[in-house]
Amino acid sequence: MRIGLLSYRSKAHCGGQGVYVRYLSRGLVELGHEVEVFSGQPYPEELDPRVRLTEVPSLDLFGGPDFPRRVRLRDFRDRYDVLEYLTTKTGTFAEPLAFSYRVAQLMRTRAADFDVLHDNQSLGYGLLALRRRGIPLVATIHHPISRDRRVELDAARLYKKWGVLRWYGFVRMQARVARRLPVLVGVSDVATADTIADFRIDPSSFRVVPLGVDTDVFRPAGPRVPGRIVAVASADRPLKGVAHLLDAVAKLRVDHDVELQLVSTLEPGGATERRIAELGIADCVTVRTGLSDADLAALLASAEVMCVPSLYEGFSLPTVEALACGTPVVASRAGALPEVVGDAGVLVEPGDVGALVTAVDGLLRSPAERTRLSAAGRARAEERFSWISVARATVEAYQDAITAAAAGPVPRKTGAPAAVGSLGQEG
Repeated sequence: MRIGLLSYRSKAHCGGQGVYVRYLSRGLVELGHEVEVFSGQPYPEELDPRVRLTEVPSLDLFGGPDFPRRVRLRDFRDRYDVLEYLTTKTGTFAEPLAFSYRVAQLMRTRAADFDVLHDNQSLGYGLLALRRRGIPLVATIHHPISRDRRVELDAARLYKKWGVLRWYGFVRMQARVARRLPVLVGVSDVATADTIADFRIDPSSFRVVPLGVDTDVFRPAGPRVPGRIVAVASADRPLKGVAHLLDAVAKLRVDHDVELQLVSTLEPGGATERRIAELGIADCVTVRTGLSDADLAALLASAEVMCVPSLYEGFSLPTVEALACGTPVVASRAGALPEVVGDAGVLVEPGDVGALVTAVDGLLRSPAERTRLSAAGRARAEERFSWISVARATVEAYQDAITAAAAGPVPRKTGAPAAVGSLGQEG
């Protein structure tokens, strides 16, 4: 099968999207399929040499230290750059929309090269143009971004709420596009159910395919650093619950010699940096970024505890990677985290700093419990999460999409109405 894998941004550990693109494409070529990745910036790193990469350049407005970066007239190459720039100037995140139109343009001459196109949660309007041309399409929805929006709205001060709504303006587009695609892939039962509810999608459109982990790279290795806690947050956003973890670390250091290794890209002068300073814990918090898989695996394997304090996760690849490294996990009972962790970790209520302190304190004081959870986590990763299994199940979704495209256009699927909450209904 000839597969085009579409990802509007793909750098490793950039929201997990880069990890998904790299390992799914590798699994697909291992099964004998031909794969070409189409990606915007940041481009994927360390793709399998059998996977072809086609770069789809954008204005990359968020690729440098300035957000958004300044652009000059000579930076504009086509109308999609203009669209991206003007949409961003309104305060809305424009990358998924502009990327989908760029791909639709590319496919005017390339569509015959592929049996199926697989979108990695851009869900931009350009996909509908591909659908109208009869091109078989599959889209992965890791989780509904409406959940991120809800958490940020709740956390924002009144005068900032309009800005949050503007930034997440693309969510309405994603819901509309998802309802028009006949085959969707979800990565967990919880994330899929939430997407169905928030986006009002017919449940029959979804196939649930959990993500995988490379257990040869992510594995137990060497002695662990006493008191080391690791956390991975793909974005400096309230949804990741980092503020609660920092509060917990400030309390834990009273009785323990702890250090927090935080893998994240922080906004300069943002909420996380300010909270570290306010708590006076800069001496025991190290922020790491740009790690290779090998570096991340070594860091996870060196910790006594991995904390996942998120208020919501559609899956959480870093959690599975920690399990594979045999690192005891303390995670929020939120989103898909209970589904991922199972009985191989400790679950606490999201946002409950006291419960987080109690759970981590208990593990730091009990080498026997850490040993038990280490073995259980490694076994769970080996038994349940394999990228080859992910690739095989994804190919089945591709075959369904090819069948659906051959049958011609299908009526719009709306599913059951979403409940009206603080965000209102999706359009």
